[in-house]
Amino acid sequence: MAKVVMYSTGMCPYCVRAEQLLTRKGAEEIEKIRVDIEPERLQEMMEKSNGQRSVPQIFIGDIHVGGYDDIVDLDMEGQLIPMLGS
Repeated sequence: MAKVVMYSTGMCPYCVRAEQLLTRKGAEEIEKIRVDIEPERLQEMMEKSNGQRSVPQIFIGDIHVGGYDDIVDLDMEGQLIPMLGS
């Protein structure tokens, strides 16, 4: 099972949807990094995601897959479950 890391905030509906989709598709554990609680992690997120400032920013293993729309696209293309290793 690939490690999933999601940068998020507490008031982000797309973060909630992303977590629900990832869980439905087999992600057993999602490490959530709240950039609203730990603002110093925002810079870390931006460096890892090539300057992206919006949340969620999702990483599966070492791969930055993007945000909610991006994982929906991966799912529609049949690529999300293989990436998760389910």
